[in-house]
Amino acid sequence: MTTFAVRPGSSRQLAGTGILLRFALRRDRLMIPVWIAVNALMVLSMPGTLEGLYGTPAERADLLRQMEANSSLRAMVGPVFGDSLGALTAWRVGIYAGALAAVMSLLIVVRHTRDEEESGRQELVASGMVGRRASLTAALLAAAVANGVLALLVTAGLAGLGTTGALALGLGIAAVGMVFATTAAIVAQLTESARLARGLTAAVLGAAFVLRAAGDSATDDGSSVLTWLSPLGWLENLRPYASERWWVLALLAGAVALQGTAAYALAGRRDLGMSFLPTRPGPASGRLGSAGALAWRLQRGGVLGWSIGFFLAGVVYGGMTDGAADLVGDNENARRIFERMGGQSGLTDAFLASMVGMLGLIAALYIVASVLRLHGEETSGRAEPVLANAVGRVRWAAGHLVIAFGGSALIMLLAGLGFAVGYGKETGPILAACLVQLPAVWVIGGLAVLLHGVLPRAALAAWGVAGAVLLIGWVGPALDAPRAVLDVSPFGHLPKLPGGSMQWGPVLVLTGLAVLLVAGGLAGLRRRDMTT
Repeated sequence: MTTFAVRPGSSRQLAGTGILLRFALRRDRLMIPVWIAVNALMVLSMPGTLEGLYGTPAERADLLRQMEANSSLRAMVGPVFGDSLGALTAWRVGIYAGALAAVMSLLIVVRHTRDEEESGRQELVASGMVGRRASLTAALLAAAVANGVLALLVTAGLAGLGTTGALALGLGIAAVGMVFATTAAIVAQLTESARLARGLTAAVLGAAFVLRAAGDSATDDGSSVLTWLSPLGWLENLRPYASERWWVLALLAGAVALQGTAAYALAGRRDLGMSFLPTRPGPASGRLGSAGALAWRLQRGGVLGWSIGFFLAGVVYGGMTDGAADLVGDNENARRIFERMGGQSGLTDAFLASMVGMLGLIAALYIVASVLRLHGEETSGRAEPVLANAVGRVRWAAGHLVIAFGGSALIMLLAGLGFAVGYGKETGPILAACLVQLPAVWVIGGLAVLLHGVLPRAALAAWGVAGAVLLIGWVGPALDAPRAVLDVSPFGHLPKLPGGSMQWGPVLVLTGLAVLLVAGGLAGLRRRDMTT
């Protein structure tokens, strides 16, 4: 097994870190700005929205009273600690901004550690004058740069509401991102697969969200033990714009230092390409006797995780439907935003339609990740042994695409069942509302297939497309964006169900467009050279 040229005890263990950092930032010159832009715009657009919703002291006081009594909405967005515009902004987007920073960070770290080892590129790098821990350090520094830029944008953008609170919120979001960056660094040492490293770190993030939600539903001041077990709970208890608790930042910094130390210790005790939890070899026959079966074996864990997550999300959102209607009450501005997201219908139907639409936007992330598994298999060289047998490129790709497109249908169906369980009413309309999101999800997946087939070097730009669609869907209605902007997203053309009327024309057009995009991508894959 190849080992690093620099001894563990040498002072040159970080040699080459600067070059690797510049290389990492250059490789992620599209992905990192997109993630930062989506997160920053979500945060910075919120004060204007909230000012329109709760413009008077009486409306804000009424919001605080209702949140104290509404445990389901506290589970979704956390408790409110103040009635200022800054405090409401931190309440409404703080947790979600921290979660997005965590996802960005784990993707960066895994991409530049375990992904590099799995593809074999790290072995070439390690053969030069590169320190043993240089790659891990560069990955963590790249995550730190991304989170630092995000913190600067949030602080500068919200400084008008109060510099101290803006600084606390910006640093808190960045600190949560770095907590999960170091978590990903540990998991990358434990696992032999980048896919598994991303999945396990995402599972830790999901567990943190669930713990915080459970704690916040039980108390209205963030004091629950369950809340304090979650880094997202630490972020809300930092309390920006509401008598900031600066010592919570020390708690986040301590977690980063502790996990970073553990990651460096583990990195120094293993050989390049190895892991502490090696993958168990599987059979080459039987259930793995076809390209489709192999694709299912590779992606079944992801499908299972997304399925469970969407079902639970449906249960949670369905259970808070009545509470959302009570919270909005007679607030015409809030009602108008819900109806803009969910269509011109009753408030309950509009809330359900907006939540279903949000899950549809998140399903676009699933389909991009699943389609780009083709790109990972190809660039890592694992596709070559499969294609060296009597397996054509289209057949090989079809196995992954069936899972990508069929899996998106499965998770949206399970989300609909979750809504039916949580809400307990209108099972048929809610299922229809979830399934009608699929043509737009498939268009995003089709674009990913087209990029991979025709422009493989630009395949990762599919994440940028998904991020832009997510930004339009989340922020556009709140900012009262023009219809032309909302129509850029395929989700802007879907019928707003439940409550609205079913329109088959846009559904069929989007489905046909998805078919054409997939066909174009497969045609390009058949004609081009395979990349390595």
